[in-house]
Amino acid sequence: MKQIFLLSFLVLSSIFSTTTLAQSPASAPTAPAKPSPTKPAPSTPAPAPAKPLVPALPQSPTTNPDSSGNQDIIKILRKAKSFNTLIRLLKTTQIINQVNAQLVTTKNGGLTILAPDDGAFSQLKAGYFNSLGERQQKELIQYHVLPVYVSSSNFDSLSNPVLTLASDSPQGFQINVTAYGNSVNISTGVLDATINGIVYTDKTLAIYHVDKVLIPLDFVKPKAIAPAPALAKAPKADKENSSADDDDQAQGTKDSSDSISLIHMHGVSVLVSLGVSLFAAGVTTML
Repeated sequence: MKQIFLLSFLVLSSIFSTTTLAQSPASAPTAPAKPSPTKPAPSTPAPAPAKPLVPALPQSPTTNPDSSGNQDIIKILRKAKSFNTLIRLLKTTQIINQVNAQLVTTKNGGLTILAPDDGAFSQLKAGYFNSLGERQQKELIQYHVLPVYVSSSNFDSLSNPVLTLASDSPQGFQINVTAYGNSVNISTGVLDATINGIVYTDKTLAIYHVDKVLIPLDFVKPKAIAPAPALAKAPKADKENSSADDDDQAQGTKDSSDSISLIHMHGVSVLVSLGVSLFAAGVTTML
């Protein structure tokens, strides 16, 4: 009896296991693999801003001192201090009027002023500026102004020679600019100067401090000597007059010779006549 019961239990267990396996749900489908996120291409880094070649001076204004937006060059120089001589010469030569007018009309191009301080002017020979004529005084101040805006990092992009406001032609009143490292040098052909720092700069006006007054080569180079005028030919009338004078002189010489001959002949005749008279008187006496 126990064997029958055990056998029946095994058969039922086998049937139940088969049914359970048949009814078990299918295994869940495998989830698709997530695509790996695409890494964005590395963006090109923005170029680093150009490094200024000229340092800013401690007293340099960083913003336009005139709230109205007008660039007052005299006010900028006065605020920077040590530029009293340049201010005075800008006024007495009236170049400040030309600079202000050009700054207004050339907003896109702008201007660059190379400003010597009072110490630079004191290095000049005493009375040098007053020894110049009025025109040269103006040219000397104009020589310190470039008719273009040059930022503190763009001096190395200039093409030499560089024209100045005094340049009345591509050959006159030029400077050569050499930039390397943190130094900017200026050569005039007479002397070499260095830009020591920024006095003021915005988008159209730049003022830089230079350690010397820039003397243009045009002030010291000898002027071309004018060719000597050709010797004028003697007028024909003068030649004729000279010939006439020679003829007159020859005629006078001839007349003088003739007169002497006549006098000589006349003297001989007198002597002959006198001799004949004496001879006749002697013969008469003897008779």
